[in-house]
Amino acid sequence: LIQSLVPDARTAIIALSHDPKLDDLALIDALQSEAFYVGAIGSRRNSAQRHERLRTHFDLSETALQALHGPAGLYIGSRTPAEIALSI
Repeated sequence: LIQSLVPDARTAIIALSHDPKLDDLALIDALQSEAFYVGAIGSRRNSAQRHERLRTHFDLSETALQALHGPAGLYIGSRTPAEIALSI
């Protein structure tokens, strides 16, 4: 899906599914695009696990991982979908 979108410097991409099988591959594609912002929702712990998984299993560079924002959005202690949307 990311490949058909053709993201440019005005594109923000945020993974929302909480499923590594979907999010990880989309995030890899997004990080290789020109998108100005690439992020994923989830807890700080999940974000750390995602970074480790992308480094270990997909050989992403530290530079690419630094471009991945997670948890996405502002930290406001959000729990509900509306709060998550507001934080992003």
